Amino acid sequence: MRAGQRLIVLNSTWNPEGFFGNGGGRDVLPGLLPRLAAELPTDDYRLAVVLHPNIWYGHGPGQIRAWLDRARRNGLILIDPVHAWRQALLAADLVMGDFGAVSYYAAALGTPVLIAADGTDVLDAEAPLAAFVRDAPRLDPYAPLLPQVRHGIATHRPEQAPAGYVTSEPGRSAELLRRHYYALMRLQEPAGSASLEPLPLPPYGPGRVTASLHVRTRMEGADIAVERSAGHPPHAAGDAHLAVHEETRHPGDLDVADVILREGPAEDPRLGGPGSWTTEVLRRHPHCSTAVYVTGPDTCVVRGRGLRGTFLLSAREGADADPAAYASALHAWLAYGGAVPERGVVLRMHTAGRVHPFLVEPSD
Repeated sequence: MRAGQRLIVLNSTWNPEGFFGNGGGRDVLPGLLPRLAAELPTDDYRLAVVLHPNIWYGHGPGQIRAWLDRARRNGLILIDPVHAWRQALLAADLVMGDFGAVSYYAAALGTPVLIAADGTDVLDAEAPLAAFVRDAPRLDPYAPLLPQVRHGIATHRPEQAPAGYVTSEPGRSAELLRRHYYALMRLQEPAGSASLEPLPLPPYGPGRVTASLHVRTRMEGADIAVERSAGHPPHAAGDAHLAVHEETRHPGDLDVADVILREGPAEDPRLGGPGSWTTEVLRRHPHCSTAVYVTGPDTCVVRGRGLRGTFLLSAREGADADPAAYASALHAWLAYGGAVPERGVVLRMHTAGRVHPFLVEPSD
């Protein structure tokens, strides 16, 4: 996660009427996933999905990954259904879910929840979960999604009931359960305090998007607003260009790309380094104006047509964004006549509600 990004978690129980099933006959998920990637700006939001373990075991991991392949190329994170779902829930800014327990746990944590499949026909009407599902805000899968996400986060007011039903003794489960179990076994409880293992920090997984990104930019001097998404959402504004990853599943996009990018270590011998790779990209793709080699979480090397040599882009203090977005900001700035002096220049990219200054300087 980058600074300013919001995490949207989609979750589904294993019932056929669940979000990952047919959604109570609506089967909205296949159409919803590409629209989320198209309508939610990539630098503002990250998407993750938590599926019940029985979905994984019933269909098999290979089938799940195949079904979600397009969404994964758009940046969707598949969360481990056993070891990492609680961490994802704690980090979530909003949950889109169904009538499963994870949605209820999210509400108990005070996290906004939008219900996409309500399971009206399968829930006990007297159960607390049923009452929650009846009253929770609904996701309209056919309406624009970004306004619903923003509204769901901005207007959320946590309800007390879910937390009260999840636990009546917050923070005391280890102590109370251990006491109960030892009493059942008629054994003396150990003298030390009862404790639980803390949740481990999940493995670091930088967001990797290989889908082509539609980029909109608005510029005022050295300040460039950048918005990127996997589609061109309604009412999007700004000067547009297309940024395509070299490993795209749609090679034809490379022929019309304004920006072509990839990531990797600068010393990778297979690619010949950023200088050789960027030169080759511009030679092979005459339509492309800017070639971008992302060398780390805060840096990239850029070569542009009409420019002499390559340029290193590096984040300055306070910046925390995808270096490929810096490259798109530079691409737009150069298109409007910007020129990089020998000593370099600091530009300011605006995205995810923050300002990200980055230095552009000659690298060879």
